[in-house]
Amino acid sequence: MAATLCQVMGFLLSLLGVAGIIAATGMDQWATEDLFDNPVTAVFSYSGLWRSCVRQSSGFTECRPYFTILGLPALLQAVRALMIVGIVLGAIGCLIAIFALKCLKMGNMEDNIKATMTLTAGILNLLAGVCGIAGVSAFANLIVQSFRFTTYAGSGFDTYGGGVGGLTGSLTPRYTFGPALFVGWIGGAILFIGGVMMCLACRGMTPEKNQRYDGMAYKAASQHTMYKSDTRPRPAYNDSYRAQSMDGRQNQKFDYV
Repeated sequence: MAATLCQVMGFLLSLLGVAGIIAATGMDQWATEDLFDNPVTAVFSYSGLWRSCVRQSSGFTECRPYFTILGLPALLQAVRALMIVGIVLGAIGCLIAIFALKCLKMGNMEDNIKATMTLTAGILNLLAGVCGIAGVSAFANLIVQSFRFTTYAGSGFDTYGGGVGGLTGSLTPRYTFGPALFVGWIGGAILFIGGVMMCLACRGMTPEKNQRYDGMAYKAASQHTMYKSDTRPRPAYNDSYRAQSMDGRQNQKFDYV
């Protein structure tokens, strides 16, 4: 009963984790513009794995997809690949876990086969969770590095007399963590936990190898066994009987076996 409960809970957590990774991959807010101490507040920009968007203060939002693949950074392409691999592995693991559920009867499938399928699904979910967490963490590291080396312009006057109105530097926006990163982290962690629970449930579903069966013990005859002939006298049986007819003459002989 405990193994079945652990298997079902792991399957449900795996489904929830795969849904979280899929939602995080499709979201656009992986990196959002940092509005703290931002001199430009009329425009808010954010970007994801597939497109970048700009939202104005009037409420109008314009999104532009990435039309090129070769022009994108290598890290962004690696994050895409990790998220897609995580989704594929998680979907295959959940599909195998459906047929491996102990509470479902699938023909004459034995428990050891279901235990092997449960272990396979758990390993796939573990790998899917690791891929999802690794992809989100890599993108978060890119945001951290970009945030450290990107600063807003100072608002004071230029000490060297340059610049219009005393404003120097550039207005490059800084980006911070978006909601998609947290969704991906949570989804990957839930998927990883679901895979661990399914791997643990596999041990409870495997039948014990030292199980004893009641039966009769048979001892083969050894080479030195002596056999004695039966010397007891046997009674003689006469199995021939003669039947006489009504007039006293012998006419038939009956043999009984």
